[in-house]
Amino acid sequence: MSTYEEVFANNLKWVASKTKEDADFFNRLASEQNPDYLFIGCSDSRVPPNEIMGLDPGEIFVHRNIANLVCSTDLNVMSVINYGVRQLDVKHIIVCGHYGCGGVKAAMQPKDLGILNGWLRNIRDVYRLHKDELNAITDEKSRYDRLVELNVQEQCINVIKLASVQQEFEKTGYPIVHGWVFDMKTGLLKDLNLDFEKILRGIQEIYNLTEKE
Repeated sequence: MSTYEEVFANNLKWVASKTKEDADFFNRLASEQNPDYLFIGCSDSRVPPNEIMGLDPGEIFVHRNIANLVCSTDLNVMSVINYGVRQLDVKHIIVCGHYGCGGVKAAMQPKDLGILNGWLRNIRDVYRLHKDELNAITDEKSRYDRLVELNVQEQCINVIKLASVQQEFEKTGYPIVHGWVFDMKTGLLKDLNLDFEKILRGIQEIYNLTEKE
């Protein structure tokens, strides 16, 4: 693991390698960002979005928090999504969880976790919504992995509920919302293949936010 001082030496090496490949790389990077992807992921240090997707700086707009949650009361993630959709015109919004997520594991524990209770309640509510399916899984690790997937699914639904997403999709056909899970043991991404348009239609039966006042 690099020391604090070595981080800056690594930075110089990275700059040198990028300019050797493309002398105009940083001029272009500084001029604007035009990403097609908004990535909402977990803060876990083992899940670096650009690296696992094989994309360069400027190609992904990123928001990360504990257990990749999309909460309507979290002005941070709400602002990121709004900016990504309204200003950057992202084509794809990805909610990406990962197996072995500490936040999801903590939420599975039926005990008081202090200041974490309010945040983890969102994941515990996912368990409550899907408790029949989850309780039927006898292997604890398999149940844990399935909750990771279901948490991603529910956060995708939370994204699709947003007026900015519904209105932009009606106007342009984008953004499309995807649910992924990263497996740290293999390095592979798993697409949960959520049916975005079916979920959108189901949500709009309850409330359709495509009409502005």
